[in-house]
Amino acid sequence: MRFPVLLTTALTALFVAASPAILPAAAADGGKEFRYAYRVDPASLDPHALAETFTLSWLGQIYEPLVGRGKNLELVPALATSWEQPEPTVWRFHLREGVKFADGTPFTADDVIFSLQRVKKDGSDMAYTVASVTDMKKVDDHTVDLIMAKPNPILPVQITSTYIMSKDWAEKHEATAPSSVKAKVENFATTNANGTGPFMIESRQAGVKTVLVPNPNWWGEKESNVSKVVFTPIQSDATRVAALLSGEVDMVYPVPQQDVARIESNEATQVLKGSELRTMMLAMDQHRDELLNSDVKGKNPLKDKRVRQAIYQAIDMNAIKDRIMGGTSHIAGTMIAPGINGYDPKLDTRAAPYDPEASKKLLAEAGYPDGFSFTMDCSNDRYVNDERICQAIVGMLARVGLKVTLNAQTRTKFFEKVLARDTSFAMIGWQPLSYDAHSTLQDTMNTPEGKVGTYNIGNYSNPKVDALTQKIEVEVDPAKRNAMIFEAMTLDKEDYGHIPVHQAGIAWGVRKGVHVVLRSDDSLELKWVTLD
Repeated sequence: MRFPVLLTTALTALFVAASPAILPAAAADGGKEFRYAYRVDPASLDPHALAETFTLSWLGQIYEPLVGRGKNLELVPALATSWEQPEPTVWRFHLREGVKFADGTPFTADDVIFSLQRVKKDGSDMAYTVASVTDMKKVDDHTVDLIMAKPNPILPVQITSTYIMSKDWAEKHEATAPSSVKAKVENFATTNANGTGPFMIESRQAGVKTVLVPNPNWWGEKESNVSKVVFTPIQSDATRVAALLSGEVDMVYPVPQQDVARIESNEATQVLKGSELRTMMLAMDQHRDELLNSDVKGKNPLKDKRVRQAIYQAIDMNAIKDRIMGGTSHIAGTMIAPGINGYDPKLDTRAAPYDPEASKKLLAEAGYPDGFSFTMDCSNDRYVNDERICQAIVGMLARVGLKVTLNAQTRTKFFEKVLARDTSFAMIGWQPLSYDAHSTLQDTMNTPEGKVGTYNIGNYSNPKVDALTQKIEVEVDPAKRNAMIFEAMTLDKEDYGHIPVHQAGIAWGVRKGVHVVLRSDDSLELKWVTLD
């Protein structure tokens, strides 16, 4: 089996994020039903429609990428058995033979090229994962070359959530273009799915219940003894926890911190704990000449670094950790989490201390002694305690004279709004699908242009950061690369381009006798679930 040189370098060693796990027991004879609940439903069944961690994780049970992730987030073969670089600007993927989609259609190089071309089309939210790919070449039915204008040593880690669709199926059902969530565009792929993954959909009532069954055509080695999966979205924390305690479901996540003790004290249930790789951050509009929904007319106060620093110093991160997150979160001093390649603990400290009086002085120096008004956008069903955190931030900013109106919405409406950059101030989370700092730089910090900066919803722009981001993508020397990551992250920190908040703790509640692998990407992999 051939693997790229990248996999044996020190750089790749850092891509592996350690996480606690309960290892699956040996599969028992006979299948069993597994019932679980999460706070929301997948936003779409189209695998290219939204770069949201949960939606992509859920769809990863049905669809598969060329390169996957193992139980410790290490790179593993998926639809590609091996990959290599015959030339510095070419990645060659050797495809797994004998694979079929759930409908029985054979998987070939044509499906790979079709899917990656689809990913690059307007409406796709996944285009950034293959932004460096300029051409694709079918070498034979089971070999594909991805061609770049310049070397990209990290392409395999960038495409671990870039899923492959059936070309024939998409053409048959007129779903050759992505069905964009943020543009509210739908097609057959929005509500139907046909992948090569370990599970397939038996029935679905969007927002109510989805039943999955094993895909009889799956190529992989069976570890799970589950014959049916019933997934139910339950938004209410209390209702979700009650469903676990009553035995209505076998697993729920996330578990609110205040309910951990209840679950652990119950003989039939337990809580699995870890730490997220997602960094919650605050984005501030630094582009418009006039701030939206503000009493300041004719200019945008958030363009002033002093104002951004004032907001930063007005937020008590320790209070959020202690009073809202139950002490389980890790306060973030930088835009990437421990466990992400490129993380440096020297950057993981506050840029300036919590100091409301200093905030008031900065606002006065900037010409706003009485503060000003604006709106904060926030989801109320996407991240752990998202609305409560936003409410706390609104209250903290009020103490320094900033009059903030909170606009908390369901995640679908929230993403539609902020990804259209119809926002002044918003809290959003980002977990690099590559588990590499380049994703955070390219997707949340690079000046928005074309397929990059998609989630840079505040339009932060620093040409030096952009230039470093491009160099980081092609640099093969780990030491040089990490030095450039440090420099780019430092620039954003000094600019107060974003305000990192924290990484939340992970808590999954399971019935005893249910065995799952808890990974730090907060992704449940059904192929590893076993039931006693």
